[in-house]
Amino acid sequence: AIISLLFFAQRFGTAAVGKGFGPIMFLWFSMLAILGIVNIGHDLEVLYALSPHYGIQLLIEHPKGVFILGAVFLCTTGAEALYADLGHCGRQNIQVSWIFVKTCLVLTYLGQAAWLLHHEGMPLEVNPFYGIMPDWFLWPGIIIATLAAIIASQALISGSFTLASEAIRLGFLPKMTVKFPTNMKGQIYIPAVNGFLWLGCIAVVLYFERSSNMEHAYGLAIVLAMLCTTILLSNWLVVKRVNSIWVWAMLLFYLILEGLFLVANASKFTDGGYVTVLIASLLFGTMYLW
Repeated sequence: AIISLLFFAQRFGTAAVGKGFGPIMFLWFSMLAILGIVNIGHDLEVLYALSPHYGIQLLIEHPKGVFILGAVFLCTTGAEALYADLGHCGRQNIQVSWIFVKTCLVLTYLGQAAWLLHHEGMPLEVNPFYGIMPDWFLWPGIIIATLAAIIASQALISGSFTLASEAIRLGFLPKMTVKFPTNMKGQIYIPAVNGFLWLGCIAVVLYFERSSNMEHAYGLAIVLAMLCTTILLSNWLVVKRVNSIWVWAMLLFYLILEGLFLVANASKFTDGGYVTVLIASLLFGTMYLW
């Protein structure tokens, strides 16, 4: 019902609703930071996690530790989603707000880790994210989390319209009706894309049933998108005649890093990752044939 409402509202534009996005997201990230700070006190040793030394040590001492990256990879995915919506938000807005967002995320992850260490040896009966919430705050926390999820979805839907519009202009997709529901800069609405996205989301939700089942497909989608971004960026640097040493240095650094994530996520191919590859293949096939 929430998904259907979200897609139905697209035709009216999000200018009016968008005014509430900022305050809600500020409330959401502030909530994450406060809950994290309150729970860090359970075990102050979690502050050692701020040093990358231990992560690198784990990967060196345990060769199979690379597969752990697949489990924690979703911590990195919010940053990738921002770039899809860059045209609507503007670069400076993202650069400034990301400092606040990153700080809040680190605090909540530290708080959850401390909570888990505090409950070591006990059966895990609740998701750590909701476990760090006081009992009286559980329902307000769920409501704020749901609103944040809807807003994050809106950012990706807007980004999809922009990408589809660019693909049509470049001749990679057949011409479709593009509407401008408001006078807001960069805001567009493509009914056909909206319909396909709505059907796709409903199908994915019915197929996976639980968000935890969807993690493997989502993780693989994001790491493949990151690899594409890296390759495109290196091409852009070549066009701009940047010194080849810097281009190769950037390319090798990111390809090695993202290659590790790809190996970690590729092992989840049979657990739902194949859905990502199937959807991407259909999109690629359509664009290539057109």
